[in-house]
Amino acid sequence: MYFRTLRFSFLKGWQNHRSVCSIRFCGDHSPLNPTASCVYVSPKDKEKLCSGESQQELNKKEKKRVTSRGLGVIKEDNTSEWYSQVVTKAEMIEYHDISGCYILRPWAFAIWEHIKEEQYAVIPSTCIYVDFNFDSVEWCHAFFDAEIRKLGVENAYFPMFISKSALEKEKTHITDFAPEVAWVTKSGDTDLAEPVAIRPTSETVMYPSFSRWVQSHRDLPIKINQWCNVVRWEFQHPRPFLRSREFLWQEGHTAYEKKAEAEKEVLVILDLYRRVYEDLLAIPVILGKKTEKEKFAGAEYTTTIEAFIPASGRGIQGATSHHLGQNFSRMFNIQFNMSGKEGGQDFAYQNSWGLTTRAIGVMTMVHGDDAGLVLPPPVASVQVVVIPCGIKASMSEEEKAAVLRSCETFVSQMSAAGIRCHGDMRDNYTAGWKFNCWELKGVPLRVEIGPNDVRNSQFVAIPRDTGQKIVVGSDAAVIRVKELLVEIQKRLFNKAKQDLDSHVVVTEDWEEFCSRLDHKCLILAPYCGECEDVIKKQTTRVESCESGTPAVGAKALCIPFKQPKDITSGMLCVRPDCNKQAKYYTLFGRNY
Repeated sequence: MYFRTLRFSFLKGWQNHRSVCSIRFCGDHSPLNPTASCVYVSPKDKEKLCSGESQQELNKKEKKRVTSRGLGVIKEDNTSEWYSQVVTKAEMIEYHDISGCYILRPWAFAIWEHIKEEQYAVIPSTCIYVDFNFDSVEWCHAFFDAEIRKLGVENAYFPMFISKSALEKEKTHITDFAPEVAWVTKSGDTDLAEPVAIRPTSETVMYPSFSRWVQSHRDLPIKINQWCNVVRWEFQHPRPFLRSREFLWQEGHTAYEKKAEAEKEVLVILDLYRRVYEDLLAIPVILGKKTEKEKFAGAEYTTTIEAFIPASGRGIQGATSHHLGQNFSRMFNIQFNMSGKEGGQDFAYQNSWGLTTRAIGVMTMVHGDDAGLVLPPPVASVQVVVIPCGIKASMSEEEKAAVLRSCETFVSQMSAAGIRCHGDMRDNYTAGWKFNCWELKGVPLRVEIGPNDVRNSQFVAIPRDTGQKIVVGSDAAVIRVKELLVEIQKRLFNKAKQDLDSHVVVTEDWEEFCSRLDHKCLILAPYCGECEDVIKKQTTRVESCESGTPAVGAKALCIPFKQPKDITSGMLCVRPDCNKQAKYYTLFGRNY
């Protein structure tokens, strides 16, 4: 006897494809229509389903059941736990026995390498939000390292150990870093004569060399970059990539004769960072300047790119480019004989700028879903995975060999076209298991080839972000795969851009400021530039908007270069207890 039919979305076991089907409740041994797509439900489950639970609740329970195949938690329910599972189950990191230190496995380290030097597709800015012809896409080779080389920057390497005297030379600089500095105090059982610091940043180890290298204006500019690791020890709540005690980065340090030259470079580098996030990682960012409180210690000013994590409603600093002015050159005596008839001496104008492996964590948080990681094609070590399907024991050896041969030919064809393609020919796993595996690892495009596809000279492509099956003729394989990869990148960026735009609120009202902040938004509000600590305190909540993380108040993320409105005379700071004139609209938000 049938009780009722409920339509819902479920996962077809080994196939790992969502489809709409019917649940039919039946008594013991009741005959069902053999042609109907149905699921047997126990009497106990029938009572639950018939008790009046909403469709949304039922879908959520079903979603949890499905998710447990790979991840044990839904992203929107517990973002912190979801993130921890993704980075481990997708084989990005492994935990080390020292808290806050992580092993970057090849799947994650490859992303860092692709940021450094990558082939990627550039979609013209005029085509970002609309349909475009594939002919308008430009394929470029290499990225950040090649781009800074074009600017005359050279790579070098400086020691990771810094003497105490050198580190303490710039007192303003070291004050902010002091709690985070790790010190080496022993060699075996012997105390060192002077403690040695492990670099938290390299200004104090590089600039003594700069002072020796620079004597005349002809020795300028100096443009040095190094790819290395740094250690910043003192903090709570470590998270892989986002907040770790040791991390990888590139740090650029330059010195110029003229202030204008140095300031021009600050913005050129900042735009390169924007391109890393937007062109490679498909993450939209907000460009701006840090407040006086938040600028880099010892800098004249700091520029930044800020990203947004929709699941937690938090902002996160993506990369920074600092103008140091003459602060460090005066401290480390980076002095030169000036050009021109006037002669005399002057101190160099300096910049420093850096991008870290935090970008990998931001990418994971922004694009990942309940099935796992979602990789933008430019940074995926495997852009296309090919899986042979439909191979059965009843098939002849010739038929099996034809499918495998077709898969291998496809991989060779893609590789020859510069597409990173991998064929999963393992015979000890089912096709469904492989689907789940590569979906969890975030491979942008899955290609399935079965006996029918071989006979019809075609293949089936499934983009990771949509799960939609697309049948493609083999004669158009290369051009269509390239198109699909660009389309995936475009969709990822557009979705993230829509999320960002819909969560940035412009307001001059304090109550709306607090309310929208608690609803996972970033706030653009007029600000006096002085009462950030009070704003943070007054917006701190007992309950966090993200499970597993401490509740924090709003922080000034940046002063956006693109202001939403002009500040008018008499416009006051958004905080009601502050009666000071606002200076600019500032982006506030909870952050990592």
